[in-house]
Amino acid sequence: MSNIKLFESKHIRSVWNETEQKWYFSVQDVMEILTDSSDIKQYIKRMLSRDEMLKTNWGTICTLVEMKAADGKKRKIQASDTKGLLRIIQSIPSPKAEPFKLWLAQVGSDRLDEIENPELATKRTRELYKQKGYSDAWIEKRMRSIAIREELTDNWKERGVTEQKEYAILTAEISKATFGVNPKEYKAIKGLKNENLRDHMSDLELIFSMLGEASTTAIVKTKNPIGFIENKKVAKQGGDVAGNARKELEQKTGKKVVSKENYLQLPEKAKKRIK
Repeated sequence: MSNIKLFESKHIRSVWNETEQKWYFSVQDVMEILTDSSDIKQYIKRMLSRDEMLKTNWGTICTLVEMKAADGKKRKIQASDTKGLLRIIQSIPSPKAEPFKLWLAQVGSDRLDEIENPELATKRTRELYKQKGYSDAWIEKRMRSIAIREELTDNWKERGVTEQKEYAILTAEISKATFGVNPKEYKAIKGLKNENLRDHMSDLELIFSMLGEASTTAIVKTKNPIGFIENKKVAKQGGDVAGNARKELEQKTGKKVVSKENYLQLPEKAKKRIK
């Protein structure tokens, strides 16, 4: 979506939801840009009358979020996250919306191809990191960390942990034991918001992150904990293995593993030196 430049000359109000860890965008602002309509409320009514499914789910797709109005005052307006916004755009019969629809079609086609051939997804991920300037050595570690993470979540699923919220809590347990901070605190240290934390980790940070999750997986396979509560205990145990190794390294080197450095702050030449 970052390749579509339709909005670059227009201001779209947006708010970051810290609890949900995602952006919400003003539906009105997007509709005004894509439709050139002078009466957005009437346009939405006509659009919903044409799209019964969108009308049925409108209350779920759109929610009231407080944002600043043109007069500087804060008011609750209809807003949607990225997924909901893309669903709305599919129902806008405007030439300006076509690039988004074509992009959605391409993304859908790519994902279907990747389901048939998972190697395509891995290749695409590697190419994206390379385009951003990451080194081959760093990419190898990042890809390995993704594989280790997937193995861990698969083992959690097999043992009754299925809710996304539970995954987040278990991950926080591992992180706290490994690094002394949870993911939210870790992001704050690096000055991140909605960016992926691991995409901003150094070589050592990635290695210890992998060790924490790989250790947790090994203990899960051995002890076979069932349900969220039992897996939470094991998550801390796995994190402790990595945490003890981190502390020992810090004692030997006199340097902290957790760093404020993030990929966004590095100059172009330095980015290519990330390993």
